[in-house]
Amino acid sequence: MRLGLRAVVAVAAGRVAAAASRMLGRGRGQVVGGRIMLRLDPKLLRKLAAGKAVSLVSATNGKSTTTRMLVQAMSSLGPVAHNATGANMAPGLVTALATNMAASIAALEVDEAHLPALAKKTGAGQIVLLNLSRDQLDRGAEVKMLAGRWRQMAADLGPAVRVVANADDPMVVWAASQAANLFWIGMGLDWTEDSMLCPNSGDLLVRQDGDWWCPGCDLRRPATTWAVAVESSELVTANGRWPIKLALPGGFNLGNAAIATAAAAHYGVPVPKALAACALIDNVDGRYITTSVNGHAVRLLLGKNPASWTEMAALVDGSEAALCAALNSRGADGRDPSWIWDVPFERLAGRPVWVSGERRFDLAVRLEVAGLEVRGVSDDPLDALADLPAGASLDVVANYTSFQELRSRLVAD
Repeated sequence: MRLGLRAVVAVAAGRVAAAASRMLGRGRGQVVGGRIMLRLDPKLLRKLAAGKAVSLVSATNGKSTTTRMLVQAMSSLGPVAHNATGANMAPGLVTALATNMAASIAALEVDEAHLPALAKKTGAGQIVLLNLSRDQLDRGAEVKMLAGRWRQMAADLGPAVRVVANADDPMVVWAASQAANLFWIGMGLDWTEDSMLCPNSGDLLVRQDGDWWCPGCDLRRPATTWAVAVESSELVTANGRWPIKLALPGGFNLGNAAIATAAAAHYGVPVPKALAACALIDNVDGRYITTSVNGHAVRLLLGKNPASWTEMAALVDGSEAALCAALNSRGADGRDPSWIWDVPFERLAGRPVWVSGERRFDLAVRLEVAGLEVRGVSDDPLDALADLPAGASLDVVANYTSFQELRSRLVAD
């Protein structure tokens, strides 16, 4: 890759800034380094992406996991540039591309609000769309508004850009249906409260036996090319059925693996090989990892919005591990935590729980109303261990900043 002098200087300066950030303990450096690069060369993202096979993965939930799976699946083709730590806006993307400039492939997770702009700037050849739901209520766009931006993006894409989209999310279908080159995959959708109404007509959608449609217009679940059979944990394609065996827990990760496999297959990775690669992943930047603390096994789980907390509630339901829930409301989390009242914690009624985080009292009230037994309220989620018998396990479900704080304490980078 040949870069002009301005781009070379920008990359060098960004690397120095990133290294300084790490040395001073201010962070991992991807964001500040990327900001410096883009300040010195605003066109650097397009320059670094030029000539690469770029895939962008976006969603409210699951984009980090799906991107990691896609990277793992495509690594057999050669080095893959990717934003492994989840820095998913322009600075993070430019850092990822600058870190591995020799790679001819890039798989990048992208913040859902920034996707339309970054699709243009990277010249992506493939866009993977998983789901849309509420997130960061104080500053995030209303879901239909965000879907409308995706819809305009899809209409602007040429036939050379392949869109791989979840046929089970009405918001995604409404948005992606404007694209010229579509690959529909049935990957499931457990959280439907943000897609009860048709985004086109406003009518109440009808859902029946895995299908959905609008009674007031022609919007409906499209015919899929591939689909996940959740009951048998298989990927169903026109050429056969393939078992999905993952180290990561949760039925939702079956869908993530399926859509990552579909994206990798576009570049020639065989389905069995892609699924085998997905099976090698046992954590994503600390998510789902289990570590030992004073003789206790502590599992870290991320729940950042109603949809993902609902998935985590399903995951820990029936688990013998003790449960701690942690909630902050900083800028990265969203200042408004009122969405906790939409999470069906009632499915865990009767279960003892410890509560932590800056908004622990708000969360404690919600959990008590749901019928859980709040055993302790503390600013440190690991305080729950003091109440547990020797050798007992603990699941910690935490939102973004509380999760990152605990991860940095327990997991080495």
